[in-house]
Amino acid sequence: MIRAIPTALRFTLLDFLLRPWGHWTIRVPILVLATLGILDRRALAAPALWLALAILTGIRIALDWPLPDNHAYLLGYWCLAVFLGLRSVEPAAIVARSARLLVGLVFALAVLWKVLSPEYFDGRFFRVTLLTDPRFEQTTRLVGGLSSEDLVYDREVLFAPLPEGAELADPRFLVEPTAFRVLAASATWGLFLLELAVALAFLVPKLGISRHWILIGFCILIYAVAPVAGFGWALLAMGLAQTDERDRGLRWAYVVAFLFVLAYGEISVAAIGLRLLPG
Repeated sequence: MIRAIPTALRFTLLDFLLRPWGHWTIRVPILVLATLGILDRRALAAPALWLALAILTGIRIALDWPLPDNHAYLLGYWCLAVFLGLRSVEPAAIVARSARLLVGLVFALAVLWKVLSPEYFDGRFFRVTLLTDPRFEQTTRLVGGLSSEDLVYDREVLFAPLPEGAELADPRFLVEPTAFRVLAASATWGLFLLELAVALAFLVPKLGISRHWILIGFCILIYAVAPVAGFGWALLAMGLAQTDERDRGLRWAYVVAFLFVLAYGEISVAAIGLRLLPG
């Protein structure tokens, strides 16, 4: 394997270790396999390890159906792709190509969902998400101009039981300053355009778009606001898998981006925990 592939695979195993999930009967063997792969080069390159991780991830998805997060699906597909690549006659090339197609399809499907969802482009998706998701509370307050009292009020309005068949259609019931509306609109269109750029860069290489720098920029920008670190780590691992020995600076950029997402994710988790403490 070329040098970048083992590092990318270790990034993937770190993803499993840093964000363990699922019932303990699934979590324990995943943690054992991930640790073994990081410590032993032969285990890291063993197709059986990646097949086992793919199967365990699939079981976890089945057990949590229909509520498993996108992160689990992506890791499952990626582990299966690594397994198939390592069994091929050209493992590095197949793993790299699989990584490019997976990243491209992830973003293409994200774009397609947005195009087919009327609640996305009319702003409802981010207006509700920014108000209700605690991971975005800091951004909503600092950039959107809402106070703690405004957030509490808006959440009470959104979660208040309504008569059967009724819908909360009048936005005047909510406290939404101009800064908040601008934030929601910017997030709506900014995310769509960024995801479209990544999808085109990875699925249409002839366009000449620098796919690596677009992906790195996306992860640094998006996961500094939306701290879903595990998904970002998986994307960065698949991006890194497409580099070779000549791309020394690019590989280091992926490492720095991985560490940035790791650090910011831990800071965000700690901040959310402090806000939830009584008093």
